[in-house]
Amino acid sequence: MAWLRLAPLCLVLIAPLCASAQDYPTRPITLVVPFAAGGSSDVNARLIAEQMSRHLGQPIVIENIGGAGGAVALARVAQAPPDGYTIVQGNSGTNTAVYLFTPDVKFAPSDFAGIGMFNKSSAMVAIRRNFPADNLAQFIAHAKQNPGRLNIGHSGVGSQNYLFCKAFVQAAGIDVTLVGYRGGGPALNDLIGGQIDGICDSSASVTPAIQSGLIRAIALASRTRLPHLPDVPTASEAGLPQFEISGWYALFAPKGTPAPIIGKLNAAMRAAVANPDYQKRLDDLGSVPAGDAEMAPAYLAAFVPQEIERFRKMLGDSK
Repeated sequence: MAWLRLAPLCLVLIAPLCASAQDYPTRPITLVVPFAAGGSSDVNARLIAEQMSRHLGQPIVIENIGGAGGAVALARVAQAPPDGYTIVQGNSGTNTAVYLFTPDVKFAPSDFAGIGMFNKSSAMVAIRRNFPADNLAQFIAHAKQNPGRLNIGHSGVGSQNYLFCKAFVQAAGIDVTLVGYRGGGPALNDLIGGQIDGICDSSASVTPAIQSGLIRAIALASRTRLPHLPDVPTASEAGLPQFEISGWYALFAPKGTPAPIIGKLNAAMRAAVANPDYQKRLDDLGSVPAGDAEMAPAYLAAFVPQEIERFRKMLGDSK
């Protein structure tokens, strides 16, 4: 039969792929972070990479590629060989909102294979140390008295932090200038230096600066306070209950990456998340590990389109 004659050829073609997946990984893996070093994305990537590398037996090297709210980095990974040696960290900005803000991006959701979500974090608004306001209500009042004169930094249009800013500005009904950077780190540095008035970021990124007294947090966009920042009120407590938004972080590979390799990466990610040291570090930063179901590749595949639609409705014509 024809299929019997073709069978040896199929085995010849498929065998190298099977062997490659079975032996994977045999060399270092590159984890692309879509923003500059020092921000929340970078912090979370380095934490998960350190733990995963122990389980995979190979180093995971961080490569920071900023620009266009993460689009530059994702375009690079979308074109990378689907062999598991180039993966990318994504979030609600880079993998959902980017399609709303940057319609001419060179990739689509279908260009990525989800490895799994690994943590979630609270959004926070912080201001420079010498800003003439002591709380959220005073900050909003000051902004309304000075329309268009206050500057709030974020990680670039379409980034997760930009979504935090848009949600905050809409909820507060204020007119401020949103200043984009190549990552949360540079924005935080300018806030500490007094070049901008505020910042929208995840708690994981700004917590050390808050605890050191370099900046002041005025609102947390979650339902409960953070144990390590007990004096920072939730937005609801501060009089802005409509400001409630959180971020998430996940790993993606180029489409076509063999399922066995995705499985190995997912297993390493799950082992990393289960590590008590990793969970303690997340707790210190005000983040929480993703749930068991959320860590599944299938969950991520269904979740991303839902997030795109959610932000499309939230942003409307205000992009």
